[in-house]
Amino acid sequence: MTGARPRIGRALLSVFDKTGIVAFARGLSEGGVEIISTGGTARALSEAGVAVREVADLTGFPEMLDGRVKTLHPRVHGGLLAVRSNPDHMRQIREQGIEPIDLVAVNLYPFEETARRGGADLDEVIEMIDIGGPAMIRSASKNFAGVAVVVDPRDYERVLAEVSSTGSVSEATRLELAARAFAHTAAYDALIADYLSRRAEPAGRSSFPDVLPLAFTKALDLRYGENPHQAAALYADPLERIPSAAGARQLQGKELSFNNILDLDAAWTLVCDFTEPACAIIKHTNPAGAALGSSVADAYRRALAADPVSAFGGIVAFNRQVDAEAVREMSSLFLEAVIAPGFSVEALEVLKARKNLRVMETGSTARIAAGRDYKRVAGGLLVQERDRGSEEPAPLRAVTRRGPTPAELEALAFAWTVVRHVKSNAIVYARGTATVAVGAGQMSRVDSVKLGAAKASLPPRGCVLASDAFFPFRDGVDEAARAGVTAIVQPGGSVKDPEVIAAADEHGIAMVFTGRRHFRH
Repeated sequence: MTGARPRIGRALLSVFDKTGIVAFARGLSEGGVEIISTGGTARALSEAGVAVREVADLTGFPEMLDGRVKTLHPRVHGGLLAVRSNPDHMRQIREQGIEPIDLVAVNLYPFEETARRGGADLDEVIEMIDIGGPAMIRSASKNFAGVAVVVDPRDYERVLAEVSSTGSVSEATRLELAARAFAHTAAYDALIADYLSRRAEPAGRSSFPDVLPLAFTKALDLRYGENPHQAAALYADPLERIPSAAGARQLQGKELSFNNILDLDAAWTLVCDFTEPACAIIKHTNPAGAALGSSVADAYRRALAADPVSAFGGIVAFNRQVDAEAVREMSSLFLEAVIAPGFSVEALEVLKARKNLRVMETGSTARIAAGRDYKRVAGGLLVQERDRGSEEPAPLRAVTRRGPTPAELEALAFAWTVVRHVKSNAIVYARGTATVAVGAGQMSRVDSVKLGAAKASLPPRGCVLASDAFFPFRDGVDEAARAGVTAIVQPGGSVKDPEVIAAADEHGIAMVFTGRRHFRH
């Protein structure tokens, strides 16, 4: 690049989203720029009184195949790709009667919107795969030394301002626009690849392609990252349709941070595992407490009772609309955020008094969808199927002499659901449908059992216990018995299972196996 500012003499405008295009074209035209356009864009400009030349007139070839072929022509791409500083390039296009095109404004068929819409069939989605648009964008972007490319209507105003004042677009702006344009087409192609690969996956199981295209779009600049000295942003999956923390609407409160989003997601996914009114209070992605209740207020009271100390500064999630009673129950505790499908008018009125509290509304609930889970590691990306637990209740197989009572079975099923949301090594103590204590993130399972019992604000005697993975030794069962546990649920599968079962029998503990592990790192 020479730093020259090539004059904008001819512009090609071809957009699906026509926001601002008439004003942009009119401004260019008034500055002496010839406007070339296609199909619906040309009609919109002509009807608005903007002088426009049809692309078919430029190419000498009519649009065909329902508009699939209109700009795929040497008179378009030659005019975009010819390097202005290369005399041989300029001689060749003159000999072929090709006119340079100095500015391109293109946005693409709405593939994302169509793919996200419920009920759209495959043929309809495929028709939204743009061919000519990305080709023009890439040609113009490759030759940004002489061509300005605009893919976002929000850039019209500043580009027009430069053209109006100088007759050209600066080198710095052309470079920035080209980088954004390549990101735009890369994301567009990644969305298409992702959609088609999801369609091609075997039923109920993710496939892992040789190349993994990702097309997440920035949803929000965050207050900061895990620590205040780290910048951060939230990127959303354009094809994800389920209610989520990432897609929730913020109704009030301070800006969200990286940690807020992580904790909101942990809390939200936990309560969505239940159909009864549920509440989860999360600290550092682990539940300080979780419970079901006769109402959201009742569920909150029961969840808070498990660990009111750790709940300070936590994130609260509900799987039902939050009413004024629940808000009043939360008023005595400092919280970072609350997330729920919705909030009553009275609840929002009471929440106004806590102006810094982040209030997030998802609109509805839904179990986590099938799909991929990503974890970044230095130099790479780990990809796995999401752990959705089981669509059906875990098959609890009694392995001890005493089987669990109906009350213990209810508590075991609840604890087994919650333990999936706890960092490994994970232990959950529960009574009925409320946690009593949680042991999380310890390097040994027996330490998680001890930690949970030591942290219990409510007496653990008479509780049940869930373990996310098998007990490698009997010591965990011995500690559970010491705390007064009456029943245990765990996956089983250890070479020491006979010793572990024998220990449970010694203590009169009912033990059930699920055959399914739920590590969470």
